[in-house]
Amino acid sequence: MSHIKNLIAVVDDVTGRAPLETALTLGRMFDSHVTALHVKADPSSAVPLLGEGMSGAMIEEMMAVAEREAAAKAVRTRALFNDVIAAGKVLLVEAPPGPSGLSASFREETGLDEELVARRGRLADMILVARPEGETDLSAITTLNAALFETGRPVLMTGHPMTQLGRRIALAWNGSAQAARALAAALPLLTREGVAVALLVGEEEGRAAYGRSVMEYLAWHGVVAELHVFAARGGQTGETLLQEMEKFKADLLVMGAYTHSRLRQLIMGGVTRHVVADCPIPVLFAH
Repeated sequence: MSHIKNLIAVVDDVTGRAPLETALTLGRMFDSHVTALHVKADPSSAVPLLGEGMSGAMIEEMMAVAEREAAAKAVRTRALFNDVIAAGKVLLVEAPPGPSGLSASFREETGLDEELVARRGRLADMILVARPEGETDLSAITTLNAALFETGRPVLMTGHPMTQLGRRIALAWNGSAQAARALAAALPLLTREGVAVALLVGEEEGRAAYGRSVMEYLAWHGVVAELHVFAARGGQTGETLLQEMEKFKADLLVMGAYTHSRLRQLIMGGVTRHVVADCPIPVLFAH
């Protein structure tokens, strides 16, 4: 029996379609329940950031505008959810027990993205989020980081709605605990019939032999994988990893996230940062 039964898709009116439709695709595969979580901004949380020198009337007006914008955004997000659910003929269910197949519900909560995504995400089998559109997309970056660092759950990042997923899966392996968690989270996808799997191991990391141990582990689960050992060109592990993934024609990448500290990633760059910025297909992360 699959352990992917409870999915959370973090949605808004602009980028919500990709994680929501992808979550429904997974839900159909595993007879899961999908909760679309929309975090409505709380204008009062911004009051300490407004600074001194502003009158009470100015602050009240700014809060009123922010409240109207948050309410309008929530209405648009609910409309998007309704459209996607109607198009997919998905059964709406508010509480367990659910049906034997796919079901969905909409949850709107007011507060901070990072706090609510963390709180709700800890009780999900997988969290689906939108891929950030560059380093200025602070909302998507905040959501991704909260899901990765504050929940302990696997996170699937996608930039496009996916109606098919996980027929050709690339596993990025570097021997880390994060990579092991990602591999464990992906097992329900890997063990389905007819799935092609490639294990991608960087030669310069000296883990090619360890890659064969991973293949043996997969074999105990009935998964036959191809071992791809690659040498990072010019030291660009992230770029070379994506090239190997594209050669395999993968439709899903599985990898550990931030095996080095976030500070080191920010200062020096890193594989996770490169994948978040440039990977064209969904990525299943674990931290």
